[in-house]
Amino acid sequence: MVTSGALPVVDLAPFFTGDASGMARATEAMREACRTLGFFRAVNHGVPAELMASALEVSASFFALPDEEKAKVRPAEGSQAPLAAGYGLHPAHLVDRYEYVRVCHPRHELNLYFPDEPAGFREAMEECYAKLTELGLLIQDILNDCMGLPPGFLRDFNSDRGLDVMVALRYFPSTEPEEKIGLSEHEDGSCISFVFQDGVGGLEVLKDGQWIPAEPVEGSIVVNIGDVVRVLSNNRLRSATHRVVRKPVHRHSFGFFWSIHGDKWIEPLPEFTAKVGDAPEYRGFQYNEYMQRFMKSRTDPQCRPEDAFSVSHYAI
Repeated sequence: MVTSGALPVVDLAPFFTGDASGMARATEAMREACRTLGFFRAVNHGVPAELMASALEVSASFFALPDEEKAKVRPAEGSQAPLAAGYGLHPAHLVDRYEYVRVCHPRHELNLYFPDEPAGFREAMEECYAKLTELGLLIQDILNDCMGLPPGFLRDFNSDRGLDVMVALRYFPSTEPEEKIGLSEHEDGSCISFVFQDGVGGLEVLKDGQWIPAEPVEGSIVVNIGDVVRVLSNNRLRSATHRVVRKPVHRHSFGFFWSIHGDKWIEPLPEFTAKVGDAPEYRGFQYNEYMQRFMKSRTDPQCRPEDAFSVSHYAI
């Protein structure tokens, strides 16, 4: 069942103007959203609206190219990396119907070779990546305060930006009533995720057994908590289930996944366990192990939807 209801809104303007009382209100709004839903809509976030509009336009032009042109930026032949950069058509399950261009950090060995066409593709992707990285640093600092952690803890804990990933997506139209799902319900394996989308809509968030539409609002960015923060906070913050439903027309969006170094050991922090007398709800794990299994269960054609790997595997 889908219900109406807007996402909580967090106005980030005070963090650019230095308004202390406004920053306090925004931090409290983010804290409440992350505790109750795991999703919120960021406004006045510092990423220019015209840049997001341009990126959506140029990505739509890329996806409209002939298949043989798009294939020129596929990952290298034989690449087994689950997050290899380049063009792809989601192969996991027939219910997931989208194509994508994945962009990695400039110093990542799997970074994308950009095509010459359409004009402006490289510039839009690189500028979006840089601006969303800046937003990630800000959100991470605010989240640090929301969690009551020592100043700068998350920034030091998650200082390596080399594994962040940005994805431009095009979801295929639904041609039959039963062809509803563009992206199956899931939680993100990242620390934090950012989404901006065109006016088509289709992103939905699960709350109390009901699907809440995350309707497009021009210039805004949808932010959600991922599994890493869920574990670090010992379930204090939510990593909400969400999905994308297909519409009668193509849907274009961008996702940016604020990740963490694969060697990091992830477990509930003492601030949410020993220091407050609570037992950990997850056993620790190496992030790389988790992410490899997470991605394989979503990209291996032999895996079934019910076999999707999630952080609940580590639940105590």
